[in-house]
Parts: sequence; structure tokens; C-alpha cells
Amino acid sequence: MFLIAGLGNPGSRYQKTRHNMGFDVIDLLVERHRIPQSGVKFNAMYGKGMIGGQSVILMKPLSYMNLSGGPIQQMASFFKVSPEHLIVIHDDIDLAPGQLRIRKKGSAGGHNGMKDIIQKLGTEDFCRVRVGVGAKPKDWDLADYVLSRFDAPDRVLADEAIAEAADAVELMMAEGVDAAMNHYNRKKPAL
Repeated sequence: MFLIAGLGNPGSRYQKTRHNMGFDVIDLLVERHRIPQSGVKFNAMYGKGMIGGQSVILMKPLSYMNLSGGPIQQMASFFKVSPEHLIVIHDDIDLAPGQLRIRKKGSAGGHNGMKDIIQKLGTEDFCRVRVGVGAKPKDWDLADYVLSRFDAPDRVLADEAIAEAADAVELMMAEGVDAAMNHYNRKKPAL
């Protein structure tokens, strides 16, 4: 069984913001695979189903981004999911809008939600799908930037990246992480 967690912030105020890319990918996977909502457990919305022949739990922590580790650690513990079967999907300001990067493990890279997950799990050895949202403009506060919405051209790129991130998760389930890394860890040409 795999636990696939998309990071974001709950509530309509945060919908379609840069910081909610993980939530958006989970919503698309739920829709594509008709995964029923199982309710709320450990301060996270979740549902169980199948993707690519694998049993999965899709979850969205409701604890706000910077406290995502608690719900993920509790859900993983309850369902006996090892870190090797955890996939976390999150936004990344170090990648251009529309870019994806899949990693089997690694540091938090300055992402506070990832820092909390690593601290709560006690390991960096879990897969992550990083979805690019672009670098913060020079005169912007980081929190204001990641909680803002995309302009129209970048929204198109973001929507494409959400679909590609969902495709990448499906490929991971069907053929493994290496296949997804080989396919999606490439730079897209600049427009």
C-alpha cells in the first residue's frame, strides 16, 4: 500500500494558490480514479482506492502547510505504510512554473512543510514530487508569494504541471519511481 500526500492549506482562501499544488494533484487523482472520500482521520481528508494496480491512500493534511508532518506520520503509522511507500507532492519555488522533479529522498530544500514531515518521520528517505511554481520576485515576501495565485500564462503552465504530476504518480504506481524519474525529470524548453 502507498500513502500519497498532497500538501496545501485548507479553505477557499487558499484554493488555486502556488502553495496548494499538492492538494490540486490529489484532487485530480481522486477525480481520475473515482477514489471515494473516506472521511477525516488524523486531521487529514483521505480516501482509499487503486492506481496502477496498487492500493493507495490519497490524503490532504488539514493542519496547514507548515504542520503537515503530524497528519502524515499518524496516517502512515495507522496504515503501516513505510517511508519507502510514501509519496509527498508539493510546490517548489526553485523550479519554473510547469516543471516537475521527482526524487526518491532528499532534504527539505527550504520548504517548511517538508521540514516538518522530515522531522516527524525522522527520515528524508521518502519519495517526493516537486511541482514548480517559479521563483519569488525580488520585492515580494515569500509567504505572500506562495499564497498568491498565478497570472494567466503561468496558470496554464500550472494546470499542465498538475496533470503531469498526476500522470507521474500513475506511472510510479504502474512501473515504479525510476520509470517516472526517467520520464519526468527533464527540463521543459522555455517559451
